[in-house]
Amino acid sequence: MSAAAAIGKVVGPGDKVLEIPAQGTLRLSAGLTTQEGAVVSTKGGVLKATRTGQLYLEGRQKRYIPVEGDVVVGTIVDKHVENFTVDIGGPFNAVLPQLSFEGATRRNRPNLHQGDLVYARVVQAHRDTDPVLSCVDAAGRAAGFGHLKGGMVLTVSSSLARQLLGSPTAPVLEALGSGLQFEMAAGLNGRVWLSASTAATCVLVANAIAESEFKTPQQVRTMVARVLSRIG
Repeated sequence: MSAAAAIGKVVGPGDKVLEIPAQGTLRLSAGLTTQEGAVVSTKGGVLKATRTGQLYLEGRQKRYIPVEGDVVVGTIVDKHVENFTVDIGGPFNAVLPQLSFEGATRRNRPNLHQGDLVYARVVQAHRDTDPVLSCVDAAGRAAGFGHLKGGMVLTVSSSLARQLLGSPTAPVLEALGSGLQFEMAAGLNGRVWLSASTAATCVLVANAIAESEFKTPQQVRTMVARVLSRIG
């Protein structure tokens, strides 16, 4: 079975998803690994593909397994001479080097403390070592990564997190954006950082996002319109 033909297949942990093709390259993400010439699932879910062709398993679980290339919202839990220890909701804490920020040098390091939030990308993720994060893109620019100041954090399923990061824009974000101003950083670890001019707006956006997961686009637009009408 080809990768394209397997899209939409429902699998359980340890199931064989598809044979590794003799030609071409497979790019795997959350929930998938290789074993004896085949792609095998490590959890239950539905096989999906991103717009760039990367395969992943979509599930409703909230436990996060780091994958290289993922973007995450993490909490600083400790500070060391060369790096920060970051909780990203995975089996192990992640390592964030202090020089992995735009403009950071040994004389000019980020001033982060325990409890601070960061938006980062996973640059190393191996089964036997702690994941490694970075707050710059491949070109060394911040590109939206870094310290997340203020705001609040909403915890969602991995499936909803992917929807919020996907293209085209998730219906709930499109609907909310037409009537409210807010900032958002969604992580594939199921954490969504929200910031707005008032706490009430943050809570409103958080509630709308949480309620949107199992609704159709039209139901989402109706729900958001009803909420916005109350504050108009």
